[in-house]
Amino acid sequence: MNLSPSDVDIYGVYWPPLLVVFIVSFLAMNLTVYLLNRTRLARFFMFPMLVMGAITTIYIVAIGTFVIPI
Repeated sequence: MNLSPSDVDIYGVYWPPLLVVFIVSFLAMNLTVYLLNRTRLARFFMFPMLVMGAITTIYIVAIGTFVIPI
């Protein structure tokens, strides 16, 4: 089993795995922030931009570890 990072092939275009992880985690963060705003839970955060950065970091680590190994 080879766990070294390799390029991800999307419709014939080779993408670096870290870029794919960043894009997927950014989309997941946007969905999470939308849901937090929609349910009005974001009003309890003192610094919403810091929370967005923390959520992005958590998604990058989780997706990079379990979904697309980088």
